[in-house]
Amino acid sequence: MTAFLVVLVIILFGVAVWQMTKIFEMSKTKQTDTGEIASDKDNKVNGYLMVMFLVFLYALAIICFWKWGDVLLPKAGSEHGSQIDNLMLISMILIFFVGILTHWLLFGFAFKYRGEKGKKAVFYADNDKLEFIWTIIPVVVLAGLIIYGLFTWTDIMNVSEEDDPLVVELYAYQFDWRARYGGDDNTLGEANVRLIEGVNQLGVDGSDPNAQDDIVVNELHLPVGRKVLFKMRSQDVLHSAYMPHFRAQMNCVPGMITQFAFTPTITTEEMRQDEAVVDKVKRINEIRRENSKELAKKGEAPLEPYEFDYLLLCNKICGINHYNMQMKIIVESQEDYEAWLAEQPNMAEVLKDQ
Repeated sequence: MTAFLVVLVIILFGVAVWQMTKIFEMSKTKQTDTGEIASDKDNKVNGYLMVMFLVFLYALAIICFWKWGDVLLPKAGSEHGSQIDNLMLISMILIFFVGILTHWLLFGFAFKYRGEKGKKAVFYADNDKLEFIWTIIPVVVLAGLIIYGLFTWTDIMNVSEEDDPLVVELYAYQFDWRARYGGDDNTLGEANVRLIEGVNQLGVDGSDPNAQDDIVVNELHLPVGRKVLFKMRSQDVLHSAYMPHFRAQMNCVPGMITQFAFTPTITTEEMRQDEAVVDKVKRINEIRRENSKELAKKGEAPLEPYEFDYLLLCNKICGINHYNMQMKIIVESQEDYEAWLAEQPNMAEVLKDQ
């Protein structure tokens, strides 16, 4: 790869020197040879090439949607997810509308107004009306999107005591996640990285009464239909708690606590029955079966069948093992959640055995 880059740099350097030589030669003497001047034929060819490139861009966009449109995320599994999806949809419609229009103008005008002998370009020193139009339209559209986005963000981030949210801490470190529940009192105890020792991986302050019933786990369980307030910390570097199926993301910053809240609306089992998810799982397992055949030829173990799960991911490239930062999320009924939580040891029991 290095050799290829070196050769490429040498070639580009040679082209640059050649072009500079031509420029110097043209600047020294008055040119009588018109061989370097584009003819009507050249302009016509370039005009048609512009049209062909425009058609290519449009065709490429259509093919991409047709071939890979099904790799998008399934429907949102959170209450606010539909708002995020609507905002994304409106933004993408505007982007594609403007992109299609401006590309048509760019390449279409390059073809229509290609150079021809006897044709002179019209010169405008300025046009106040045009400048007003192409300035005010983007301002109005962008202002509308920003205001809509701010209202959406405010609705998502406002968490009141009346909501009675379940408080859960997400703790990020190189290269894994831990979750901490507030226990029976739904209140997280104090924690500090200086207290990290042995089994106390999160630095929970064992002397804090609120910390005695805290529960630390490596698999996140959430009750469906109840708002969850996530308090996020990082032990070492900047991480990002990303839960794509819930349309949620928030940075985990060393030395401070960030937060994000959402209400899960679809259990894991319900999402597994969703038509789009079923189809995606089927296609993934078909690919895995084909890959397993190749592995079998090499004497290696086959790939296990894929089953859909909600996931917590890190969306920052936080180090060499960044890809390992995944935590399974299970959304279930309140009864199943309480039964699971009751089986987990609390900090008082964990620290007693230390």
